[in-house]
Amino acid sequence: MTSQARQALERALVLSHQLLAAADQSNVQELAHLDAERMRLLQSLRLERDNLSAGDRLVLEEISELNDRAIGLMEQHRLTKERALDMAAVGRRAVAAYSTTRLQR
Repeated sequence: MTSQARQALERALVLSHQLLAAADQSNVQELAHLDAERMRLLQSLRLERDNLSAGDRLVLEEISELNDRAIGLMEQHRLTKERALDMAAVGRRAVAAYSTTRLQR
């Protein structure tokens, strides 16, 4: 692997750590920006895939694991928001039900 490709791989790893932090904070805009930059770097490595060392493959595996964790965090955030919206809908229905009951008294 060329030194330029190795630098791109290391930068992609750094971006993956930053992406995980952005996912933890549910910062979707930063997440999209980091993912686009990381994707560009990883695509530039496609020509080098036959020249990857065992260490380079480990870095790619770590990037993949960090990506899986970031996806898991975003799914958790989505589920939390869905639950909150469901509870708000229940609250609205309860208010509507009780407000009509008071009017009838």
